[in-house]
Amino acid sequence: MRARNKAAVSALRSALAALDNAGAVPVDETAPRAAALEASPVGAGATEAARRELSEREMVDVVRAEAVERLEAAARLTTPAHAARAGRLRAEAAVLLRFLDGTEARTAAGTEAGTAAGAASGTEGA
Repeated sequence: MRARNKAAVSALRSALAALDNAGAVPVDETAPRAAALEASPVGAGATEAARRELSEREMVDVVRAEAVERLEAAARLTTPAHAARAGRLRAEAAVLLRFLDGTEARTAAGTEAGTAAGAASGTEGA
């Protein structure tokens, strides 16, 4: 980010926001809501909800969806007037896909190592 690569900064900020949104807990519409101010929760953090923990697979899926969304939007921008915007979207998608390539390689290596260790100890996939 120090190099001021605008495509990378934009893509990574957007992916972080998408991951943050994916970790949000759904609002329970059936939960009773306070009608009066005096019945409202009081104190720091009184209305905070614990965030949902995303697995590595879920995080990869969210980032992949961000990349696909950019590529689809770039494909829709076919007029010459939108060529620069389409190029930026493709560059952002490339940043996210490069990031995913490294993540998926580490995940696959970890899975293979776990399978090999399990086979050596007699507990396949442990």
